[in-house]
Formats: sequence, structure tokens, C-alpha cells
Amino acid sequence: MPTLSSVKSSGPPLVLESLRIPAPLIGFDAGSARVFDLTLAAGRVESIVPSASQEQARGMVLSALVEAHAHIDKNYTVQEVGAAQGDLFTAIERMNLHRAGWTHASLRQRMERALQEAWRSGTRALRTHLDWIDEAPPAALHVFRELREEWGGRVELQCVALVPLDVFADEAAGERIARDVREAGGVLGAFVYRNPGLETKLARVFELAERHGLALDFHVDEGLDADATGLRSIANQVIEREFAQRVTCGHACSLSVQTDAEAHETLALCAKAGVDLVALPTTNLYLQGAWSRTPVERGITRIREAAALGVRTSMATDNVQDAFFPYGSYDLLESFGLGVQMAHLAPAIDWVGTITVHPAKVLGLPWDGLLAPGCPADLVVLAATDEHELIGPRGRQRSVYRAGQLLESTEK
Repeated sequence: MPTLSSVKSSGPPLVLESLRIPAPLIGFDAGSARVFDLTLAAGRVESIVPSASQEQARGMVLSALVEAHAHIDKNYTVQEVGAAQGDLFTAIERMNLHRAGWTHASLRQRMERALQEAWRSGTRALRTHLDWIDEAPPAALHVFRELREEWGGRVELQCVALVPLDVFADEAAGERIARDVREAGGVLGAFVYRNPGLETKLARVFELAERHGLALDFHVDEGLDADATGLRSIANQVIEREFAQRVTCGHACSLSVQTDAEAHETLALCAKAGVDLVALPTTNLYLQGAWSRTPVERGITRIREAAALGVRTSMATDNVQDAFFPYGSYDLLESFGLGVQMAHLAPAIDWVGTITVHPAKVLGLPWDGLLAPGCPADLVVLAATDEHELIGPRGRQRSVYRAGQLLESTEK
């Protein structure tokens, strides 16, 4: 497995020929060209010029992928806890019981495995939510901080405190959590779902974030109850407070079962507030909808409608091989492919920003993921030459470049 020391920016320039760059990733004046030759040197993209043949691309190039929402503390536990088979609260209960046995060693083994998978698939940054069930910092936070240091320069890591919203009813507990999150350089978060006293508890979270200068990242409305309106409440809080930090909301499944008018109004508020939305196709397809028959509801939030209103929308992996989702891996392109099919996102190539430039902005990364001369040579070169090949296993075969050097290849 390559380590940081094996990815160096030295060496002669490398030319990647005849590659299609999806329009959402073009950060330079390309004119009418869509197929390019890229020269990599000194860890950066030295030049991008139109290829002689605009008709025959050899593949497609993306900026390295960005994972906006994962749970690397609980992954790879399904063999011990069992799959919840579509019941969110059963999954929560099982993980609560299992968490009592987590050790530094077991957490490190699972979290390291997740990072290895993400790294090999071409991910350059990853935000993980860490279960934080009461005021005391979880054991996973210490492991996270170790791994963030060790993985610097390979996968940039961020953490979110995933706290049950009701915990914030205790002012002293909320204050300690916010202090610990700030000290860890993390993001404050909460699980929000039809809570009694929702507005009061949300206000408390925002007050803590304002006082401690913290960004916010919520699990919100993760179910198919039309009366789950936490997303709207969060957007209103941002607007009323003129909240200055980034606010991200994951899931928002209830939008899919609300009326078009209700959903439109909520998403318009999100656009006004600048709230970012993260869709989690795999977990929500698995958890939401009936298990007594073929489900009609898909669980995915209204990605197309959100984008049409100017809401920045990302897609992310969420759970991997745990009670919430018993399958999957940290290959973001797999989650992307499922999301494209679930939400009928066409043409697929126009939505690659949901796993590159959009989450880069959500995480506040120094590089937004747009490809242009001078940008980092952190790239994923796919075998796919067009949108129709992008979703299939052959099209997802890739070569991963970091700092201009080939890291990993699945090309045959």
C-alpha cells in the first residue's frame, strides 16, 4: 500500500493524452473543446491543451474525489450487529449496544481500513461523523485525531460530532461538547428528527456554534414522514441569525414525500440561507420504504429540485457494512452511480460536481476541484469516455494520480 513518502512530486513531466473533462470541472477557457492533453509536473497540472482529436477520447479525468459524509467509526460491524433491514431506529439501537465494546484497537483497525479503501479509490478528503452520544468525548475522537495526523497529505480528514439533538437540552452538556469539538478542530452536529421542542433545541445548537465559531452539519429528517420539517427549521435559523459559518444538512428524505409546494418552499429557504445538502443514496435506499413489499418510496432527497433552486448538492457514501447499510465500500463512484439512477440525473456527466467541486466547498478545502493549469495534479482518470460508460464497472476502472504520480490503477 503506498504511503505518503511514496507519493512524490519529483520526476519528469507526465502527459495524459486525449481525456474528456466534464463541463462542471472545467476551470479555464476551453472554448468548444472537450477532449484535452494534460501535462503534469512538480505535483501540479502544468498545462491543459485541446487534443488533436476531439472525437476520440481515451478516457475521462476528474479531480480527486471528496467524501462529504461518512461514518468510519461504525463501519465493518455488520457481521457482529446484523443488518437492520430498513428500520433506522433498529439500526441505531444495535449500534448503541455494540458501541459499548469499542476499543482503541478495534476502532483504529476499522477506521484505518476505511481510509485505505477511500485512498485507493481516489478520495482526497473525507468528513466523518463520530457518534457522540453524551457530553463525554467518544473514544473514536482520539483515534480520529491520530489518523488525521498520520494521513495528512493523503486524505484530509474532518470530523463532525453526531450528537442526539435532545442532549443539547442540557446546557452544561452542550457547552462541554462545543468546547471539545472546537479544541479538536471539528464541526458541531446533531441528529434531528421530529424532536419535541425542536425549535428550542436547534436554537441552542446555533447559539453554541456562534459562541465557539463552529460550522454545523446535521443529520436531518432521515425518514419518510411528511411532518418531519427539521430542514426548514434549520434554514430559518440560518436566515434569522445571519449565521456566518457553513451549514450542511444530510439526508432530508422527508422532502421526497412532502407536496411539491412544501418541498419547493423549504428548498427555496435553503438556497436563501446558503445551506448545503448532502444526499446519501445507498443508505437511504436501503433504510427508507417498506420491507414487506417492493418499496415505492426511494428515500433519496430531491436532488434535482434543490440544484434547480441553486442549493449546492453533494452525494456521499454514508454507511458501509454496518447495521444501517450492510453492503458497499468507500468508492464514491459507486454511490454516485446509484444516485444517478435513483434520482434520474441526466446526463450523468453533468452531475460529477456532486462528488468533486461541491463537497470540496462544503468542506472548505483550499482547492475547489476545478481543473485548470496550475491546479494540484490529484486526479482520477477513468476508462469511461462518455456519460453512458461512466456508471458501469468497466467505465469506473481508474488510475489514481496524487501529486502527479500514479498511485493506483484498476485498468485492465
